[in-house]
Amino acid sequence: MQTVLPFSRMSEAAERMDPKVLAYLNEGQIETFESFETFSIIAFDWYDVHSARTADSQMLLYLDQKDLLLFCEDDAAEEKARSIVAELTKEGPMDTEQLLYRFFVRLLKGDMAHLDQLEADISDGESAVLSGTRPGDLDRIAAWRRELLRLKRYYEQLDSIFDELSANDNQLLGKASVRRMVILGTRLDRYLSGVRSLQEMVAQLREAYQSQLSIQQNDLMKIFTVVTVLVLPLSLLTGWYGMNFAGMPELGWKYGYPAVITVSVLIVAGLIWYFKRKKWL
Repeated sequence: MQTVLPFSRMSEAAERMDPKVLAYLNEGQIETFESFETFSIIAFDWYDVHSARTADSQMLLYLDQKDLLLFCEDDAAEEKARSIVAELTKEGPMDTEQLLYRFFVRLLKGDMAHLDQLEADISDGESAVLSGTRPGDLDRIAAWRRELLRLKRYYEQLDSIFDELSANDNQLLGKASVRRMVILGTRLDRYLSGVRSLQEMVAQLREAYQSQLSIQQNDLMKIFTVVTVLVLPLSLLTGWYGMNFAGMPELGWKYGYPAVITVSVLIVAGLIWYFKRKKWL
């Protein structure tokens, strides 16, 4: 028999659970998987990869020979668990082992498509960054990094759970169910491998972004340097003829002003030609 309840109503199912369960849960130190002689406790932080919701919600499963009880931390997790159980109930009667396996299959449904879409988004972002940084690029990279970190933690929990279920230390599962858990564990390994590959892509993308930013900053500094070099000779001429010494013959020369303008233009033109020849402009 299967039941879905919030944490606050866990006591309602006390008569269907081993007496040691509530005492163990009240200790407040719930491991990902705990195997007892006649029952197992499975706990994990569920992350909805198909919604914009970023918060994790804890799910706790109690499994024995007769019952599979699901307890949820909040409304979102409870709604998800109830919808999965309702879908499975429509498929016909099944024992707790089948229900446990199909529950996790439905929980992971569509995750590979989500990872594929995430990979496509990161690849598009890589092309955009290599063509030049834009406002918001760093925010997108940070969002991808956070998303992949959440997925990694989520899948690592489930992978550990499937490993423990496959070990079947308390012999609650039959051979067929153990094989199913091994298959789920293999699927989680693929998911984790995909997440780690995407994490490497994001790390490389961040490095590419930093490189593009450094190139842009270097180009800006080059422009400032060129402008400074162009202005420096003109500043020297201005300061020179601004001293107004009485013995400066150019001050009384009628062609003095045009001569200074011509020299200034020639200096600027010569520097621009030199910079272009060196491909600094």
